[in-house]
Amino acid sequence: MSAAASSAEQLARALSAQRDKDDKSQLGFWIYLMTDCVLFATLFATYAVLRHNTFGGPSGHSLFRPGYVLIETLLLLTSSFTCGLAILTARLQRRKYVLSMLLLTAILGAAFLIMEVTEFRHLVTEGNSWRRSGFLSAFFTLVGTHGLHILTGLLWLSVLLVKISRQGVNAVNLKRLTLFSLFWHFLDLVWIFIFTFVYLFGVSGL
Repeated sequence: MSAAASSAEQLARALSAQRDKDDKSQLGFWIYLMTDCVLFATLFATYAVLRHNTFGGPSGHSLFRPGYVLIETLLLLTSSFTCGLAILTARLQRRKYVLSMLLLTAILGAAFLIMEVTEFRHLVTEGNSWRRSGFLSAFFTLVGTHGLHILTGLLWLSVLLVKISRQGVNAVNLKRLTLFSLFWHFLDLVWIFIFTFVYLFGVSGL
């Protein structure tokens, strides 16, 4: 066998091994997302059972501010859009635009998280903490768990920004960005359910 043929065979094996590794990591990430789906489904089910158990305290109708939550929703939806633009520009190898879109995604995500923490602080200051009723316990647990996921995403995004700024949009960073995008879009989808089921239903008294 010639040296060229041997080198080609080694390259083919290396590429095949890399594809297998990528497939396994993507499968593992999808399994993680499915477990997160189970987690949020459990929290939604718990909230559905407890949302009318106010123990004589206020309900969502008197506590929730739909205009405030709508701004939060728009921030998160816009961050999901900019994250999608980052993926598109990454495939075109335009590092400057990728970094700009990711930075904008981080700013919007941070603004969303700040608004969420501010809402929690406002409720607790008025005496409506998670200890007051089953409804509030379920509310803080569900929305707070989503907020912790957003915080995790922002930390992940910070690492991505550093990696891409130093290494560019190579194959590894593109893979990392793709997985992050899946995670961020998943959180966006979960928030749409929270916005509808928790806030809209709560304000309407359903």
